[in-house]
Amino acid sequence: MMVACRESFNEHSKRGSSAKAANMTYHFSSTVDMKFDDAVACLKEVLKQHNFRVVSEIDMKDNFKKALNLEFRPYLVLGACNPQLTYRALQAEDKIGTMLPCTIVVQQHDDGRVEVSAIDPVVSMQAITHVVVNQVAEELRSHLKSVIDQVGHTAKSAGIS
Repeated sequence: MMVACRESFNEHSKRGSSAKAANMTYHFSSTVDMKFDDAVACLKEVLKQHNFRVVSEIDMKDNFKKALNLEFRPYLVLGACNPQLTYRALQAEDKIGTMLPCTIVVQQHDDGRVEVSAIDPVVSMQAITHVVVNQVAEELRSHLKSVIDQVGHTAKSAGIS
């Protein structure tokens, strides 16, 4: 699994990101042909390749079971941080921490499909009118779009299911 993610990243890097068009939805998503746990592992690998660290994990299935005694589908919320970009944003605007970290979701739908989604930082930070924060949000958007694209591409090119 890790090898497939690395190979996909290298191939994706050579051809460049095709995700430049602005999309005013609040997230980027891709349905992947992987098992839930494989999608999580691949996502974490691709995040590392983009200099993100996973700083939090919330297992909603487990949380709902413990707190409410309810069954829920596999649904994992990851908090990811790119330290360089985060530092730049915090130097420019000290309250930007209220919008951190970048949130990424891996969920398995009732029909078995696995979907990976990431927040669009440009949309989530649009209320802030600081040039550096806007630049950082654009850079984060580019990275997160690439992450989602790469995870989806890895599943397709590796024939994982």
